[in-house]
Amino acid sequence: MNKQNTIESSSPKTTFSIIIPFRNEAENLPILLNSIEKLKYPKELFEVILVDDESNDSWKLEDGRWKIKVLVIPNQRKSNSPKKDAIETAIQIAKYNWIVTTDADCEIPENWLQVFDAKIQETNAKMCIGSVGYVAESGFLHDFQNNDFLSLQGVTAGSFGIQKPFMCNGANFAYEKNFFKDLNGFKGNNNLASGDDVFLLQKALKAAPEKIAYLGNLNIVFTKSCDSWNALIHQRVRWASKTSAYANWYPKILGSIVFLTNLSGLLLLAAPFYQFELIQLTAYFWILKYGIDFMFLKFSASYFRLPFKNYLSSFIVYPFFTVLVVVKALFGKFEWKERQFN
Repeated sequence: MNKQNTIESSSPKTTFSIIIPFRNEAENLPILLNSIEKLKYPKELFEVILVDDESNDSWKLEDGRWKIKVLVIPNQRKSNSPKKDAIETAIQIAKYNWIVTTDADCEIPENWLQVFDAKIQETNAKMCIGSVGYVAESGFLHDFQNNDFLSLQGVTAGSFGIQKPFMCNGANFAYEKNFFKDLNGFKGNNNLASGDDVFLLQKALKAAPEKIAYLGNLNIVFTKSCDSWNALIHQRVRWASKTSAYANWYPKILGSIVFLTNLSGLLLLAAPFYQFELIQLTAYFWILKYGIDFMFLKFSASYFRLPFKNYLSSFIVYPFFTVLVVVKALFGKFEWKERQFN
């Protein structure tokens, strides 16, 4: 993992229940648990709750292998969202004051809980938003995802900077248990398969925006990128499908601008090129877009200390990819953990 910016509290006080929903993650769970075991945080101040969402692979928790508190429980399904159900199932038995969520395919930095604790003590926050990056892998597919993710993390940082946050990631997310209950948890949005993070953030912004702390480039959690274009499209369709349910107008407008900008660029390419004015307009459009996107991603990569490679190829593919994802999100279905959702 990349070298990270960090802050540390001199005397850790906050207690954490780390909740990890999983389904068929035999390959990834040992890596995650190994990174959690290396946390530089008093082991008596945190526990790990794994919520098994009907896995059918071979993984089992090995007795005595881990020197941390690990509990495995079955998911109690009650809605259209397996992940939200899993988090609520774990919260019911969580011992500690703060809930921290991450994903089974992640790796955790060693100062992860220290940073949360320091931020909580410093700001008296009730919710902390962390950042996420991709584990470095070779190949254009992974470079494309990394560049796309840099844009999402950059937008997240920018939205907090202008006091209009609307995005976060459940792979690096923490909130006070009583605050979660005060917000009525996932009530009102558990008809949507995903959104355990952004919809809870929206509720918190409405109830107590001053109690939300953004960690920026401090202690990024790393996750795996998709290993096929088909899996990537399904993932992005799942993410995009939440947009229409946002209560805030700002992300809807921003998403519409991104979509229409990319669609307009593609339509310009299909314009009759025997008209010189259209050739000029198309050239100006793509040169301007190239420069703006490049500067934004370069800044984001520098801020988060993440790699930035294969930009030109990503720039060419991105408009086609974006339009496809939006169309499929509006009219299609997506797969998630070997299940289909509308």
